[in-house]
Amino acid sequence: MTKLSPYKIGVVGIPGKWSTEVLADEIEALTGFRLVIDITQVVADLATPSIKYQNHCLCDLDAIVIKKISQTYSPAVIDRLEILRFVEKCGVQVFSKPQEIIRLVDRLSCTISLTKAHIPMPPTVITESLEAAFDTVQTFGETILKPLFSTKARGMALLNPKTAHKTLKAQLQSYYEEHGFFYLQKKLTLPGKDMGLMFLGGEYQGAYARVGNSHSWNTTIHSGGKYAQAFPSDEIIEMAHQAQLVFDLSYTTVDIAETEQGPVCFEVSAFGGFKGAQEGLNINMAARYAAYVIEQLHPTETDKTA
Repeated sequence: MTKLSPYKIGVVGIPGKWSTEVLADEIEALTGFRLVIDITQVVADLATPSIKYQNHCLCDLDAIVIKKISQTYSPAVIDRLEILRFVEKCGVQVFSKPQEIIRLVDRLSCTISLTKAHIPMPPTVITESLEAAFDTVQTFGETILKPLFSTKARGMALLNPKTAHKTLKAQLQSYYEEHGFFYLQKKLTLPGKDMGLMFLGGEYQGAYARVGNSHSWNTTIHSGGKYAQAFPSDEIIEMAHQAQLVFDLSYTTVDIAETEQGPVCFEVSAFGGFKGAQEGLNINMAARYAAYVIEQLHPTETDKTA
Protein backbone atom coordinates (compact mmCIF):
# COMPACT_ATOMS: atom_id res chain seq x y z
CA MET A 1 0.00 0.00 0.00
CA THR A 2 1.38 3.40 -0.98
CA LYS A 3 2.14 5.65 1.97
CA LEU A 4 0.11 8.86 1.84
CA SER A 5 1.79 12.24 2.17
CA PRO A 6 0.82 13.98 5.45
CA TYR A 7 -0.33 17.23 3.87
CA LYS A 8 -3.62 19.07 3.81
CA ILE A 9 -3.89 20.65 0.37
CA GLY A 10 -6.97 22.55 -0.75
CA VAL A 11 -8.01 23.26 -4.34
CA VAL A 12 -9.58 26.61 -5.15
CA GLY A 13 -11.87 26.04 -8.09
CA ILE A 14 -15.41 25.59 -9.34
CA PRO A 15 -17.08 22.70 -7.48
CA GLY A 16 -18.35 20.10 -9.93
CA LYS A 17 -16.20 21.28 -12.83
CA TRP A 18 -14.00 18.59 -14.40
CA SER A 19 -10.63 20.31 -14.11
CA THR A 20 -11.23 21.25 -10.47
CA GLU A 21 -12.50 17.82 -9.45
CA VAL A 22 -9.80 15.86 -11.29
CA LEU A 23 -7.08 17.86 -9.54
CA ALA A 24 -8.77 17.34 -6.18
CA ASP A 25 -8.98 13.60 -7.01
CA GLU A 26 -5.25 13.40 -7.71
CA ILE A 27 -4.34 15.30 -4.54
CA GLU A 28 -6.64 13.10 -2.48
CA ALA A 29 -5.03 9.99 -3.97
CA LEU A 30 -1.63 11.19 -2.72
CA THR A 31 -2.67 12.66 0.65
CA GLY A 32 -6.01 11.17 1.69
CA PHE A 33 -7.30 14.73 2.13
CA ARG A 34 -9.78 16.45 -0.15
CA LEU A 35 -11.05 20.03 -0.04
CA VAL A 36 -12.51 21.92 -2.99
CA ILE A 37 -12.82 25.60 -2.07
CA ASP A 38 -15.47 27.83 -3.62
CA ILE A 39 -13.77 31.20 -3.18
CA THR A 40 -17.12 33.03 -3.36
CA GLN A 41 -18.07 31.37 -0.05
CA VAL A 42 -14.85 32.20 1.81
CA VAL A 43 -15.16 34.57 4.78
CA ALA A 44 -12.11 36.68 5.58
CA ASP A 45 -12.06 38.23 9.05
CA LEU A 46 -8.93 40.36 8.97
CA ALA A 47 -9.26 41.49 12.59
CA THR A 48 -9.06 37.98 14.07
CA PRO A 49 -7.44 37.14 11.62
CA SER A 50 -9.12 34.09 10.10
CA ILE A 51 -9.96 32.97 6.58
CA LYS A 52 -12.70 30.35 6.69
CA TYR A 53 -14.45 28.14 4.18
CA GLN A 54 -17.27 26.10 5.68
CA ASN A 55 -15.70 24.55 8.80
CA HIS A 56 -12.11 24.85 7.53
CA CYS A 57 -9.62 27.57 8.39
CA LEU A 58 -7.56 28.05 5.24
CA CYS A 59 -4.59 29.23 7.28
CA ASP A 60 -4.37 25.75 8.81
CA LEU A 61 -3.74 24.12 5.42
CA ASP A 62 -0.28 23.19 4.21
CA ALA A 63 -0.97 24.42 0.69
CA ILE A 64 -3.62 25.69 -1.70
CA VAL A 65 -3.65 25.08 -5.45
CA ILE A 66 -5.56 27.70 -7.45
CA LYS A 67 -7.20 25.87 -10.32
CA LYS A 68 -9.92 28.38 -11.13
CA ILE A 69 -10.95 31.60 -9.45
CA SER A 70 -14.08 32.34 -11.48
CA GLN A 71 -16.12 31.07 -14.41
CA THR A 72 -15.41 34.40 -16.12
CA TYR A 73 -12.72 37.01 -15.60
CA SER A 74 -13.60 40.38 -14.09
CA PRO A 75 -12.00 42.88 -11.69
CA ALA A 76 -13.62 40.84 -8.86
CA VAL A 77 -11.06 38.12 -9.61
CA ILE A 78 -8.32 40.40 -8.31
CA ASP A 79 -10.19 40.88 -5.01
CA ARG A 80 -10.51 37.11 -4.61
CA LEU A 81 -6.81 36.70 -5.24
CA GLU A 82 -6.05 39.30 -2.59
CA ILE A 83 -7.82 37.09 -0.05
CA LEU A 84 -5.58 34.20 -1.09
CA ARG A 85 -2.56 36.49 -0.87
CA PHE A 86 -3.51 37.04 2.77
CA VAL A 87 -3.71 33.27 3.30
CA GLU A 88 -0.23 33.03 1.79
CA LYS A 89 1.01 35.56 4.35
CA CYS A 90 -0.23 33.18 7.06
CA GLY A 91 2.43 30.71 5.89
CA VAL A 92 0.34 28.59 3.52
CA GLN A 93 2.08 27.82 0.21
CA VAL A 94 -0.11 28.82 -2.71
CA PHE A 95 0.34 27.43 -6.24
CA SER A 96 0.61 29.63 -8.31
CA LYS A 97 1.42 32.74 -6.30
CA PRO A 98 -1.59 35.10 -6.16
CA GLN A 99 0.47 38.20 -6.99
CA GLU A 100 1.68 36.52 -10.19
CA ILE A 101 -1.83 35.50 -11.24
CA ILE A 102 -2.99 39.09 -10.66
CA ARG A 103 -0.49 40.17 -13.33
CA LEU A 104 -2.13 37.81 -15.80
CA VAL A 105 -5.90 38.02 -15.34
CA ASP A 106 -5.82 41.59 -16.66
CA ARG A 107 -5.01 41.22 -20.38
CA LEU A 108 -3.34 44.65 -20.47
CA SER A 109 -0.95 43.81 -17.64
CA CYS A 110 -0.03 40.50 -19.29
CA THR A 111 0.53 42.12 -22.69
CA ILE A 112 2.72 44.91 -21.32
CA SER A 113 4.83 42.44 -19.32
CA LEU A 114 5.38 40.22 -22.38
CA THR A 115 6.11 43.20 -24.64
CA LYS A 116 8.70 44.55 -22.20
CA ALA A 117 10.34 41.11 -22.26
CA HIS A 118 10.53 41.32 -26.10
CA ILE A 119 8.20 38.37 -26.66
CA PRO A 120 6.74 38.60 -30.23
CA MET A 121 3.02 39.45 -30.10
CA PRO A 122 0.41 40.62 -32.62
CA PRO A 123 0.42 44.40 -33.27
CA THR A 124 -1.61 45.89 -30.42
CA VAL A 125 -3.09 49.30 -29.66
CA ILE A 126 -4.61 50.25 -26.32
CA THR A 127 -6.65 53.43 -25.93
CA GLU A 128 -9.76 55.03 -24.49
CA SER A 129 -10.13 57.30 -27.52
CA LEU A 130 -12.94 56.41 -29.92
CA GLU A 131 -11.23 58.23 -32.79
CA ALA A 132 -7.90 56.50 -32.16
CA ALA A 133 -9.67 53.11 -32.03
CA PHE A 134 -11.42 53.87 -35.34
CA ASP A 135 -8.12 54.91 -36.96
CA THR A 136 -6.45 51.75 -35.67
CA VAL A 137 -9.02 49.55 -37.42
CA GLN A 138 -8.36 51.44 -40.66
CA THR A 139 -4.61 50.90 -40.23
CA PHE A 140 -4.70 47.26 -39.07
CA GLY A 141 -7.37 46.02 -41.42
CA GLU A 142 -9.34 43.24 -39.76
CA THR A 143 -8.99 43.87 -36.03
CA ILE A 144 -9.87 41.87 -32.94
CA LEU A 145 -11.32 43.88 -30.08
CA LYS A 146 -10.65 42.14 -26.77
CA PRO A 147 -11.99 42.79 -23.26
CA LEU A 148 -9.32 43.30 -20.62
CA PHE A 149 -10.92 40.52 -18.55
CA SER A 150 -12.05 37.44 -20.48
CA THR A 151 -11.24 33.81 -21.22
CA LYS A 152 -11.77 31.52 -24.21
CA ALA A 153 -12.38 34.48 -26.56
CA ARG A 154 -15.55 35.43 -24.70
CA GLY A 155 -16.59 39.00 -25.43
CA MET A 156 -14.14 39.41 -28.32
CA ALA A 157 -15.32 41.09 -31.52
CA LEU A 158 -13.93 40.99 -35.04
CA LEU A 159 -14.03 44.41 -36.70
CA ASN A 160 -13.90 44.96 -40.45
CA PRO A 161 -12.48 48.26 -41.80
CA LYS A 162 -14.84 47.97 -44.79
CA THR A 163 -17.83 48.43 -42.48
CA ALA A 164 -19.60 51.75 -43.03
CA HIS A 165 -17.85 54.39 -40.92
CA LYS A 166 -21.01 55.32 -39.03
CA THR A 167 -21.73 51.66 -38.23
CA LEU A 168 -18.16 50.94 -37.16
CA LYS A 169 -18.08 53.96 -34.84
CA ALA A 170 -21.39 52.86 -33.34
CA GLN A 171 -19.93 49.41 -32.69
CA LEU A 172 -16.90 50.94 -31.00
CA GLN A 173 -19.03 53.32 -28.94
CA SER A 174 -21.26 50.47 -27.75
CA TYR A 175 -18.21 48.38 -26.84
CA TYR A 176 -16.64 51.27 -24.93
CA GLU A 177 -19.81 51.87 -22.93
CA GLU A 178 -19.73 48.24 -21.79
CA HIS A 179 -15.99 47.76 -21.27
CA GLY A 180 -14.52 51.25 -20.80
CA PHE A 181 -11.33 50.52 -22.74
CA PHE A 182 -10.20 49.57 -26.24
CA TYR A 183 -7.68 46.75 -26.58
CA LEU A 184 -7.20 46.21 -30.31
CA GLN A 185 -5.07 43.57 -32.00
CA LYS A 186 -4.39 43.14 -35.68
CA LYS A 187 -5.97 39.90 -36.91
CA LEU A 188 -3.17 37.73 -38.23
CA THR A 189 -3.45 34.96 -40.78
CA LEU A 190 -3.21 31.66 -38.88
CA PRO A 191 -2.91 28.12 -40.22
CA GLY A 192 -6.29 27.17 -38.72
CA LYS A 193 -4.79 26.30 -35.37
CA ASP A 194 -2.73 27.57 -32.48
CA MET A 195 -0.81 25.76 -29.76
CA GLY A 196 -0.78 25.54 -26.00
CA LEU A 197 2.68 24.77 -24.64
CA MET A 198 2.59 23.46 -21.06
CA PHE A 199 5.10 24.23 -18.32
CA LEU A 200 5.25 22.79 -14.81
CA GLY A 201 7.71 24.42 -12.45
CA GLY A 202 9.21 26.14 -15.48
CA GLU A 203 9.88 22.82 -17.25
CA TYR A 204 8.36 22.10 -20.67
CA GLN A 205 5.81 19.27 -20.57
CA GLY A 206 4.50 19.07 -24.14
CA ALA A 207 2.15 20.89 -26.48
CA TYR A 208 -1.35 20.48 -27.84
CA ALA A 209 -3.07 22.22 -30.73
CA ARG A 210 -6.48 23.86 -30.86
CA VAL A 211 -7.75 23.25 -34.36
CA GLY A 212 -10.54 25.61 -35.40
CA ASN A 213 -13.58 24.80 -37.48
CA SER A 214 -14.61 26.63 -40.63
CA HIS A 215 -17.40 28.56 -38.91
CA SER A 216 -15.40 30.68 -36.47
CA TRP A 217 -12.52 33.14 -36.77
CA ASN A 218 -10.92 31.82 -33.55
CA THR A 219 -9.72 28.35 -32.59
CA THR A 220 -11.00 28.13 -29.02
CA ILE A 221 -12.82 25.01 -27.86
CA HIS A 222 -15.59 27.36 -26.70
CA SER A 223 -16.08 28.26 -30.39
CA GLY A 224 -16.02 24.69 -31.69
CA GLY A 225 -12.29 23.99 -31.93
CA LYS A 226 -10.81 20.55 -31.22
CA TYR A 227 -7.69 19.42 -29.39
CA ALA A 228 -4.91 17.57 -31.18
CA GLN A 229 -1.23 16.80 -30.65
CA ALA A 230 1.21 19.55 -31.61
CA PHE A 231 4.87 19.41 -32.58
CA PRO A 232 6.33 22.90 -32.00
CA SER A 233 9.81 23.72 -33.24
CA ASP A 234 12.70 24.30 -30.86
CA GLU A 235 12.35 28.02 -31.65
CA ILE A 236 8.73 28.06 -30.53
CA ILE A 237 9.46 26.02 -27.39
CA GLU A 238 12.19 28.50 -26.46
CA MET A 239 9.85 31.45 -27.12
CA ALA A 240 7.22 29.91 -24.87
CA HIS A 241 9.85 29.18 -22.22
CA GLN A 242 10.95 32.81 -22.21
CA ALA A 243 7.33 34.00 -22.08
CA GLN A 244 6.46 31.95 -19.00
CA LEU A 245 9.70 33.02 -17.32
CA VAL A 246 8.23 36.54 -17.13
CA PHE A 247 5.82 35.17 -14.54
CA ASP A 248 6.67 32.95 -11.57
CA LEU A 249 3.95 30.33 -12.14
CA SER A 250 3.71 26.76 -10.87
CA TYR A 251 1.76 25.52 -13.90
CA THR A 252 0.80 27.38 -17.05
CA THR A 253 0.15 27.09 -20.75
CA VAL A 254 1.56 29.54 -23.28
CA ASP A 255 -0.58 30.21 -26.34
CA ILE A 256 1.48 30.55 -29.53
CA ALA A 257 0.58 30.51 -33.21
CA GLU A 258 2.64 30.38 -36.38
CA THR A 259 1.92 33.26 -38.76
CA GLU A 260 3.29 34.53 -42.05
CA GLN A 261 5.42 36.94 -40.00
CA GLY A 262 6.72 34.16 -37.75
CA PRO A 263 5.50 32.72 -34.42
CA VAL A 264 3.67 35.06 -32.03
CA CYS A 265 2.56 34.69 -28.44
CA PHE A 266 -1.04 35.52 -27.60
CA GLU A 267 -0.93 35.03 -23.84
CA VAL A 268 0.42 33.18 -20.85
CA SER A 269 -2.44 31.50 -19.00
CA ALA A 270 -3.12 32.52 -15.41
CA PHE A 271 -4.14 28.98 -14.50
CA GLY A 272 -3.38 26.50 -17.30
CA GLY A 273 -5.86 23.85 -18.38
CA PHE A 274 -5.75 20.05 -18.25
CA LYS A 275 -8.17 19.04 -21.00
CA GLY A 276 -5.85 19.90 -23.90
CA ALA A 277 -3.17 17.65 -22.43
CA GLN A 278 -5.67 14.88 -21.77
CA GLU A 279 -7.44 14.93 -25.14
CA GLY A 280 -4.56 16.04 -27.34
CA LEU A 281 -1.66 14.15 -25.77
CA ASN A 282 -3.22 11.63 -23.37
CA ILE A 283 -1.19 13.22 -20.55
CA ASN A 284 -2.67 13.48 -17.06
CA MET A 285 -1.35 16.92 -16.14
CA ALA A 286 -3.50 16.99 -12.99
CA ALA A 287 -1.53 14.01 -11.65
CA ARG A 288 1.77 15.63 -12.57
CA TYR A 289 0.71 18.89 -10.92
CA ALA A 290 -0.39 17.15 -7.71
CA ALA A 291 2.94 15.30 -7.50
CA TYR A 292 4.82 18.55 -8.15
CA VAL A 293 3.02 20.38 -5.33
CA ILE A 294 3.81 17.63 -2.84
CA GLU A 295 7.42 17.60 -4.00
CA GLN A 296 7.63 21.33 -3.25
CA LEU A 297 6.18 20.78 0.24
CA HIS A 298 8.37 17.79 1.07
CA PRO A 299 11.44 18.84 3.09
CA THR A 300 14.81 18.13 1.53
CA GLU A 301 17.53 16.18 3.30
CA THR A 302 19.27 19.50 4.05
CA ASP A 303 16.09 20.81 5.70
CA LYS A 304 15.79 17.68 7.83
CA THR A 305 19.31 18.02 9.23
CA ALA A 306 19.22 21.79 9.73
